[in-house]
Amino acid sequence: MAFRDLLVDVEKINTETSVIHGIFNNSKHLNHIPLVFDNLTEAPNHSAALNVLTRKRICETFNVSPGELIDILAWAMNNPCEPEIIASNQAPVMENTMGKVNLKKIPIPWHYPEDRGRYQSASVIIAQYNGIRNMSFHRQFLRDENHTVSRFVPRHLRTMTDLAAKEGKDVDIAVINGADAVVLLAAAMSFTENLDELTVAAALHKKLHGIPLKLVELSNGIQVPANAEYAMEAKITLERDDEGPYVDITGTVDDVRQENVICYNAIHHRNEPVFHALIPGEVEHRTLMGMPRAPTIKNAVSEVVPCSDVYLTDGGCGWLSSVVQIIPQKEGDGIKAIHAALEGHPSMKQVIVVDQDIDTSDPVRVEWALMTRWQPDKDTIILSDQKGSSLDPSRSEDGLTSKIGMDASLPPGIDKSPYESVL
Repeated sequence: MAFRDLLVDVEKINTETSVIHGIFNNSKHLNHIPLVFDNLTEAPNHSAALNVLTRKRICETFNVSPGELIDILAWAMNNPCEPEIIASNQAPVMENTMGKVNLKKIPIPWHYPEDRGRYQSASVIIAQYNGIRNMSFHRQFLRDENHTVSRFVPRHLRTMTDLAAKEGKDVDIAVINGADAVVLLAAAMSFTENLDELTVAAALHKKLHGIPLKLVELSNGIQVPANAEYAMEAKITLERDDEGPYVDITGTVDDVRQENVICYNAIHHRNEPVFHALIPGEVEHRTLMGMPRAPTIKNAVSEVVPCSDVYLTDGGCGWLSSVVQIIPQKEGDGIKAIHAALEGHPSMKQVIVVDQDIDTSDPVRVEWALMTRWQPDKDTIILSDQKGSSLDPSRSEDGLTSKIGMDASLPPGIDKSPYESVL
């Protein structure tokens, strides 16, 4: 299944629209429903899609429940496999190659007026250096026709680029946009070890699609998903330039920093390509931030009590807050689940524990569970001086925060009829 297969039921906008604020303004006016823009001022013959990658749509696409999808993501992390390599003439992403590289002619959007300019926010970087391959999301500011400036946080790619800089070398990369959903989910995962995310994507592909993940090798030696909408050959250079301001997932504006410059050498794309124009801070951003964390949280909670679902909430930006659904076995399991969840995802500052009859993704039902099943003085834990997330602007100067957990689950063995809703 390709990225464009997610778009079959999506509303199309055919009126001429600019990628500079126009895509965002239309999306906001329509309450950020799934959209495809087919008539773009700056990018004729290209389309742009956004608001399409949500937990609900992904589960419906693969015909699985949210809990099942979390288990499949966890399984793929533990069972990576090798993708299949195919020839260039078999790869849809190689159907077209831009004669002269010009990033301004593809629909890279400028969403928020507060941003520095046009940004790739849903493009994935595949990097290879010293035999190690990494696939991950990194925002890129469009500086000119063949250069972007990219923010690299301190993870595996940052380590790779720092090592290359010490050796005075560039890092060959591919930048892909519009990959299928399983590739995007794998790219959003983070691991303590150097696990090749493309092998996790290959495992997901086999499990959910029943066929191998197919890759094609570009002229710079980097392998990319063959059915992506765009595959661009580039290199991370030793040059630095200003990056930011940028509206991040919390809706707050991130700082200006000196970051790595990426030089583009070739742009390949499918016929009638569709650029994934994710809006930072909106539903797709939260999906890609939160869903890959859910397996880690669920695994940690399952060590102490059966856990059936985990949802990283919209209000918590898909990162800072979660609702955990458990099947209590004995008194105190809810409190144990809170501690386990916070250990499973240390960036969180709030956890709410509920029973199986509560939809974790419905904030009204979650609050209802709190109001009818939770007593603040005995079902709450507050932890002080905890390591906080860098995305939380309220953390202290030394990076510390307090955390809260609320247990709205019912102990086993009690008469549940007074707590059951008929609504």
